[in-house]
Amino acid sequence: MRHQKVIPKLGRPRGHRRALLKNLANSLVLYEHIKTTEAKAKILKPKVERLVTRAKVANLHNRRELLKVLPTKNAVKKLFEVIGPKYKERKGGYLRIIKLEPRQGDGAKMAIIEFVG
Repeated sequence: MRHQKVIPKLGRPRGHRRALLKNLANSLVLYEHIKTTEAKAKILKPKVERLVTRAKVANLHNRRELLKVLPTKNAVKKLFEVIGPKYKERKGGYLRIIKLEPRQGDGAKMAIIEFVG
């Protein structure tokens, strides 16, 4: 049974939400930190941490699995060549969320999500 297993919807249909998270993950990998809303950052964190864990073992299967998730080859290349080896000895907790002041226009809670160290 799936009682109380709520999936955060972000006010979007499933396809739009998936595309949003793919693009946020892609930007986070390429730029190593992004500024977004707190809700999006909290949903994005476990997804990107799973990608980094895969990138720590450089083999063809993991590369193809990451190519399914990330829209650009540059992001996958950076994960395997830069980010994966950087966290080779670390067991988890590759990202941090830093809360910021609310956005001026609509008062949305903002945050920066970035790689640790």
